[in-house]
Amino acid sequence: MEAPLLSVTPPKPSSSRSDSSPSPSLAVSSVPDLTSSTDQERSSTETTIFTIYSMYGDDEARVSWSASAFEGKSQELDLSLGDTFTYRNIFNHTGAHSPSTDSACIDLSQNSRPLSKLANPNGMAHGSSTWNGPAQLPSTLGYATTPANGGRTLELPPRSLRVSVAQNRPRSAATSCSSHIDSEAISPPVQPTTLPTLTPLPPRPHSRPQSVHRIADSHTSEPISTLTPPQPASSLALPQSSQTPSSSLTTEQRSKLSSPSSKTSLVPSEGEDLDAFHVRSTYAQLDATGVRGDGYEEGVERTRARLRASRGSDLEAEAALGSPSDKSRDLPAKEVNVLSTLDRYGFFTITSHDRLVRLPSAPLHKHLSAVSAGPKTAPAHAMSVRSLPPPSSPQREAERIAKWGRMMEVYSRDRGGNIEAWSVKASKAHKLRRRVYKGIPDRWRSAAWEVLMNTYSRSGREEAVKLGECYRRDLEKPSSYDIQIDLDVPRTISGHILFHTRYGVGQRSLFHVLHTFSLRCEECGYVQGMGPIAATLLCYFGPEKVYAAITRLHDAYSMHTIFSPGFPGLLEAIYVQERIMELKMPHVYAAFRKHMISTTSYATKWYITLFANSVPFQTQLRLWDAFLLDGQDVFVAVAIAIVWAYRDHITSSSANFETVLSLLSSFFIPEDDDSLLSWIEQLLGDKKFRAQMNGWRQDWSRLVASGNHSGALL
Repeated sequence: MEAPLLSVTPPKPSSSRSDSSPSPSLAVSSVPDLTSSTDQERSSTETTIFTIYSMYGDDEARVSWSASAFEGKSQELDLSLGDTFTYRNIFNHTGAHSPSTDSACIDLSQNSRPLSKLANPNGMAHGSSTWNGPAQLPSTLGYATTPANGGRTLELPPRSLRVSVAQNRPRSAATSCSSHIDSEAISPPVQPTTLPTLTPLPPRPHSRPQSVHRIADSHTSEPISTLTPPQPASSLALPQSSQTPSSSLTTEQRSKLSSPSSKTSLVPSEGEDLDAFHVRSTYAQLDATGVRGDGYEEGVERTRARLRASRGSDLEAEAALGSPSDKSRDLPAKEVNVLSTLDRYGFFTITSHDRLVRLPSAPLHKHLSAVSAGPKTAPAHAMSVRSLPPPSSPQREAERIAKWGRMMEVYSRDRGGNIEAWSVKASKAHKLRRRVYKGIPDRWRSAAWEVLMNTYSRSGREEAVKLGECYRRDLEKPSSYDIQIDLDVPRTISGHILFHTRYGVGQRSLFHVLHTFSLRCEECGYVQGMGPIAATLLCYFGPEKVYAAITRLHDAYSMHTIFSPGFPGLLEAIYVQERIMELKMPHVYAAFRKHMISTTSYATKWYITLFANSVPFQTQLRLWDAFLLDGQDVFVAVAIAIVWAYRDHITSSSANFETVLSLLSSFFIPEDDDSLLSWIEQLLGDKKFRAQMNGWRQDWSRLVASGNHSGALL
């Protein structure tokens, strides 16, 4: 019996879509079970990410998807796409087909015949991008076929092949966003005038280990699934699965997906990895549908499932999609009770921190100066705290809100009269520094942060607008970091209501910001420390402004050197910190050397995340107030303040490697934020000391240039 032939062909310019035309029938058999295959590392999508000490805990297992072949006797075609399948396997093979058609085909035999039976191993249809075009059946690709279980086995080409997309191809209005690239159609051989339209969603990713596609010879007269030849101008639509967001869209949601002005591409880009495209596409579609119970419910995982979802999982995923009625519904009593437990910043009261220690304020009442060793009988352990205390309203908050209202003035408005930007009155500029260190009132924080970043970076509204345009443009571009970003998003300050629900608005915004920023600097790409920084900014700004803010941190605040390979800025900050300890706390410096404790072992996460995972959110905001005003020296001062507060514990006779490292790797609860910020303000207000810090930074640069920096750190 001759083997069937599967043809994959891109659209013709003359193809058109007619939703009113009758659709050909498509009957799909029951889906065979999948057998798991051995998980292997991804060679094309895995990116080496610096593991931050004690930041997230144990890394989750790497993601893989499993697929299997059909073992039945009936004639079936396994379209699981194999463990090494990517779009580039099929769509850019350099076979001897006609370049004028811009097509690529899979020919399973030299003698072509219609494909009579089709099995869908994924148990789901794919929608939301349009596949147009006639089927053409050249048999020139040269795939190897070998017998297997009485059938034929198709071995796919290597993964090195890439997607080849016609640049001048006509764009389809049915494809969402600005990247309207029509995909390929799968259909039986038809006349060139017959142009069926298939509307699938992006296929679900599969596992990486090598696999083959199998075709079993048919031994039954009744076909399991029948694909009837399409009529001219007909529309072929596979039944949609509830596992995908497009299964139950409203008219408004569908219009968002198909709007030409949308900037989230739902079709794969040239050379994009299949798994990464699946991640990016899922977030893009959920931007249109939303998810149910955003901020309250846990949500349903959609991008990291190892096996094909069951029917029950499909129904659960469909039920988790949002609907317009969610905004007007009455909240049940249980949800009201849960939301009532939020603190003033939007965090749930449950804490996930293991080691909570109190940062005493008494040592901070004394300014930094050269000191001798503390008492040898001092305890090696600091006072522990059972739970994270709820944030309290700052003293004199109402009074400070009024003062900031008198200090700030409107800088610009949009056409509708809404305030676009703020500035500080010239007559009040001399009071800015002192009021920042006293604490910016939370209701003024977004306006004040933008003013501070504009001043420090010497940029303004025009630059922010350009960065916003860059953000929207890069949303539709693929990033090699998308899979890793998707892994990190749900574990980034998930205790906050904005980021609590899987694929909620907060997690989607966080993914989009990290995705676009990973494309901005090829040298930095993406590292895990960017997540907490972007999430904190999202609590006060929209995604476009967060992208602009991170870009300014990267360019003006020297975060580029923190995130670059090798982390040169991190090592420079640690060098400055060690010089201060050696000068002002020589006994502490000697204790670190005695116990062989490197500064990188405990301070790396401090500098990488800007203390986002080391102090309470309320304290973190106060530190960021000062950072946006005074720059990178602030976090060196914070590190010195912590070591200064625990100096007696570090130099204790009972201290050892474990006690010191455990202490400095803890989550610090300041006894008094005002004392901590006042100590830092006094330290950085000393111009002579700031000049010393700059001199040490220059010394480090010379050491790096001469190659003698490797032995300069503890």
